[in-house]
Amino acid sequence: MLKDKLSKYNIILASGSPRRQQFFQEMNVPFVIQLKEIEEVYPQSLKAEEITNYLAQLKANAFQVLHTNDLLITSDTIVWHEDQALGKPKNYEDAFQMLLSLSGKTHQVITSVCFKTINSIETIHEVTKVSFKELSNDEINYYLEIYKPFDKAGSYGIQEWIGLIGIICIDGSYTNVVGLPVEKVYTKLLEYAKIN
Repeated sequence: MLKDKLSKYNIILASGSPRRQQFFQEMNVPFVIQLKEIEEVYPQSLKAEEITNYLAQLKANAFQVLHTNDLLITSDTIVWHEDQALGKPKNYEDAFQMLLSLSGKTHQVITSVCFKTINSIETIHEVTKVSFKELSNDEINYYLEIYKPFDKAGSYGIQEWIGLIGIICIDGSYTNVVGLPVEKVYTKLLEYAKIN
């Protein structure tokens, strides 16, 4: 459906995430992948969605030259827990401590998506609340050893074993927790399809 509607655009997905790429494929949105190395550093005064908005825009602004029909899409996800941003773990011990801190508590998963054309830049975000049961050390170690979620914010993937056995409640968008608020992105792409 979107494929024909967006035919006038050259959609650039600036994400190395296989999960985000899969979502675009499942929406039947044609895209090319272009990545630019940036240092994902943000002012320490920022909180929650201010962080993901800033980083998504930082990634977009790394693309200084866009052509007339280009539609660039960048994204960033964090886990926000106890007034702190949890990004990707540095190592096994860091991942263990992250999951231990999430155990038996509710946190927020926040994703921002930035849409940039030659004439405009716009950022949207989604917040989902996720609650874990009390996780045992054995469960955390098993998950880390088998699934190695070291490329994931908060050190877990909701679609993996830890999500199946550990998550007791989710309030909001499931796909946002996987890495992209698909419904909001789809709605925004429909708006771009109607432009011109």
